[in-house]
Amino acid sequence: MISLALALKEQLKAKQLAAIALFQADGKPDNLLASLRKNVDAALTEAWLRCDLPASAALVAVGGYGRGELFPHSDVDVLILLESAPGPALQEKLEALVQTLWDIGLEIGHSIRTIPECLSESAADITVQTSLLEARMVTGNRKLFRFLQERCSAAMDPQAFFEAKTLELHQRHAKYDDTPYSLEPNCKESPGGLRDLQVILWVAKAAGLGDSWRKLAQRGLITSTEARQLLQKERAFKVIRIRLHILTHRREDRLVFDVQTAIAETFDFKTTETRRASEYLMQRYYWAAKAVTQLNVILLQNIGAQLFPMPTVAVPINPRFNDINGLIEITHEDTFSTTPSAMLEVFLLLARDTALKGMTARTMRALWHARLKIDAAFRRDPINRELFLDILRSPQGITHALRNMNQTSILGRYLPNFRRIVGQMQHDLFHVYTVDQHILMVVRNVRRFTMPEHSHEYPFCSQLIANFPRSWLLYVAALFHDIAKGRGGDHSKLGMVDAEKFCREHGLSHEDTELIVFLVEHHLTMSQTAQKQDLSDLDVIQSFAGLVRDERHLTALYLLTVSDIRGTSPKVWNAWKGKLLEDLYRITLRVLGGEAPSADRELINRQQAALATLRLYGLPADVHEQLWRQLDVAYFLRHDASDIAWQTRSLIGRFDSPTPVVKCRLATIGEGLQVTVYLKDQPDLFARICSYFDQKNFSILDAKIHTTRHGYALDTFLVTEPNFANNYRDIISLIEHELTQLLTSAEPLPEPKRGRLSRLSRTFPITPTVDLRADERGQYYLLTVSANDRNGLLYAIASVLAKYRISLHTAKILTLGERVEDVFLVDGPTLNNARSQIQLETDLLDALRV
Repeated sequence: MISLALALKEQLKAKQLAAIALFQADGKPDNLLASLRKNVDAALTEAWLRCDLPASAALVAVGGYGRGELFPHSDVDVLILLESAPGPALQEKLEALVQTLWDIGLEIGHSIRTIPECLSESAADITVQTSLLEARMVTGNRKLFRFLQERCSAAMDPQAFFEAKTLELHQRHAKYDDTPYSLEPNCKESPGGLRDLQVILWVAKAAGLGDSWRKLAQRGLITSTEARQLLQKERAFKVIRIRLHILTHRREDRLVFDVQTAIAETFDFKTTETRRASEYLMQRYYWAAKAVTQLNVILLQNIGAQLFPMPTVAVPINPRFNDINGLIEITHEDTFSTTPSAMLEVFLLLARDTALKGMTARTMRALWHARLKIDAAFRRDPINRELFLDILRSPQGITHALRNMNQTSILGRYLPNFRRIVGQMQHDLFHVYTVDQHILMVVRNVRRFTMPEHSHEYPFCSQLIANFPRSWLLYVAALFHDIAKGRGGDHSKLGMVDAEKFCREHGLSHEDTELIVFLVEHHLTMSQTAQKQDLSDLDVIQSFAGLVRDERHLTALYLLTVSDIRGTSPKVWNAWKGKLLEDLYRITLRVLGGEAPSADRELINRQQAALATLRLYGLPADVHEQLWRQLDVAYFLRHDASDIAWQTRSLIGRFDSPTPVVKCRLATIGEGLQVTVYLKDQPDLFARICSYFDQKNFSILDAKIHTTRHGYALDTFLVTEPNFANNYRDIISLIEHELTQLLTSAEPLPEPKRGRLSRLSRTFPITPTVDLRADERGQYYLLTVSANDRNGLLYAIASVLAKYRISLHTAKILTLGERVEDVFLVDGPTLNNARSQIQLETDLLDALRV
């Protein structure tokens, strides 16, 4: 039997490799899948015969193998069908058969059942029922197999099957975030992928409506054009899946970053100056998935109407549309042809009337085919321009309307530049959505600020937008802020041109146009100012106030910035970034209100607020004097009043402590921990503290480094770690104890570890950069580093600074998904020597590399 298995294995391997070679030459997926299936059929039949199975049994292909589609590394699912439960002798033969199939080299998924057992399992598990729906005879007792088919057909309840498969589809879509636009989609399971197409054919076959796109078209469920489109998309996905299997040498259905470029090159996509080859591939994939998703909705609705006939009462909405059971139905087949503006009107109706849940399949089909009529003349029509603005000005349903418009390709047809970024990927390591999905997510975020039911999420934003006139202008800015991505050049500058053209063509006032153009041009400015510059520097605030000019521009930019950062990735936004932005907003607002920037006034305000907090604890009035006498203005400008009061209270009686003082508390921003370290200053202190946090895998979000007049370091860190919320008391005690011990010891600094990059960073590495330059006053140096994020990176940087005896004053730690952009304010004698500067920068670049 072993020699048989080896012989069959070699024969099968040769045949499969020949079939794959033929596919690589002709690119025809259906031929390959059929060849692979036939080759496995022959091997199974030979093994079945050699194992001397009884004539009463049958070997049945089920699942994808039963459907006749066998991908290069797919499982081979088989059912061994018996008349009755096997005895010991037959059991031994069956075990020998299964072992032989594994020895042949097949990934076998097998079950051994009688017909009653098949029916019982099928009734209990929709997956088994689906698998049996596609059962195909391989060899053995054909009469027994036909009897199984008859019994399964008799037991099939098309309505129950439809409901179960529809529910399964929704659950699967939810697992993949209900979007075909995942940056690493599963071409089989993701929305719009092969599985969606299979679901349609399963429910249609179960209902007796056909088992191919051609037959569904003959039954009137789809048009012949739609049938051709579905067949085309199905073949495209099959080709991708086949090439994934061939390239990875395993059953791999995900278009992960690691393989996207290699797959793209098999389609002859080339990398250009502005886009990677993989981006061209993925955009084609997303367009196909979007079309499948759209046609899937139409087909499911049509099949559902066949299985669940309902009385239809058409309630007129207007001469163009009726309401049929909560769905919009066109009154005539040519509604969109005779009245093209109805293509926008239908979305306005859906936005305005919450009782309308969607469109009928007839309406969606007509809309899908009519979308090509949206041309330059359509866009120039004043009626259409007003309808589009009405959608944006609608009091409800805006996000839903825009997403539906994008799904049906109406949005991209109306805004041609938007169409260019539909399905366009972003490899900047912190966006997790395609450009079009990110834009719609930003619109959604702005919209949520206006909704009372979401006011608890960002109360300050909700408060601001409630008093902002014509808040719908922010939706326009959101639509255009990234619309020029992928064209080459500065997308903010290119996008503002598009935005200005839109505003002019749609009759917006000069004032509103200027605001939208300003927001598109400067949509990155506020986040860069807040996260990269020193907000205690009043010149920074004065400059930013001069840019925004007035409260309206400031508020609009703040709201758009918060929405934009939140729309990049769930991991990018955090409370610390929120606090920086809000601080910048409030300080700038005071300057715009006529309050001239004054370090003295800010110093007095923060000291008075801190003293008020200290009095709440019943402390003596002069408890602060010993410490504050040793602190300069910069300390008070860089710390909130609550932080000043907490640190003052923590150091009572320990002003000249010979041992380190480490205090830790939950951060007042509601996320992470604040750690204050106070001890006699030492050259490598920052690096030593970073080494501790690195060892514990804590992320440092912010660091404020201060040296008192009497030579003590008073440093504050904001750190975070996923398990803080669960056991923060234990973590606080641990940090205070362990960090104190570390700072007391005189052990040499450990060698920085070369942490591993994430898979995403390995696939899309960025070139590390180091920029060192004197600040405008010539007092300090500004050190900016950019690199792929990894564990231990900050400690590696700190170690280099310690080596060169660089003094650190502030550290802004900015993590953007998989990328870091850190800014340090430093000084030291080494920096006054050009040669030493170059060597420092060289060592820093080496530390940033993996």
